[in-house]
Amino acid sequence: MRSKLLILLTSSFFLLITQGCSTFKPSNVNDACSILEDEDWYEAALDSQERWGTPIHVQLAIMHQESKFQQDIRPARKWYLGFIPGFRPSNAYGYAQALEGTWDTYRTSTNNHGARRDNFDDAIDFIGWYTFNSHKQLGISKWDARAQYLAYHEGWGGYKRRTYNSKGWLIKVADKVKAQSLKYAAQYKQCQAELESNRGWF
Repeated sequence: MRSKLLILLTSSFFLLITQGCSTFKPSNVNDACSILEDEDWYEAALDSQERWGTPIHVQLAIMHQESKFQQDIRPARKWYLGFIPGFRPSNAYGYAQALEGTWDTYRTSTNNHGARRDNFDDAIDFIGWYTFNSHKQLGISKWDARAQYLAYHEGWGGYKRRTYNSKGWLIKVADKVKAQSLKYAAQYKQCQAELESNRGWF
């Protein structure tokens, strides 16, 4: 009897751990309400917006473009002869596709030394921090998803040099980020009251 009870308790314990460690995945990455239905994600997005001043829909649009909200994504490798793996084009990683050097600057600047690129809370805060600094250094409005994305992709120095002007494909991507941002803003407006009413239930 005791052994059966021990097995039951042990199984329940590991089930709780597994559930607790599972990572939320939005059912529809094109819908802000689906993305924010997870209370932890919503709280993290609100915290970043309050801390850095960049609206939620702009932050989500940048993350959507960078990773489609995939936790451990990296840039695709180049392959030679169809089967020989080459190097990745950069060391970008995680939800925000942050580069190692920029991530280290973020961690030092915010004193968030334990931040991880595959953690949504840290990644959304990183985007808030980056866009805040783009506003501070370059004068880009925090509401301007298009210009913010260009600075995010090219870096602050590249944006100052207007390197994006020679990259027609990047201009098109930035336009897509702007459109996604406006779409998210409209969606969020529709479900914000419900999201707020659900806060603190769990």
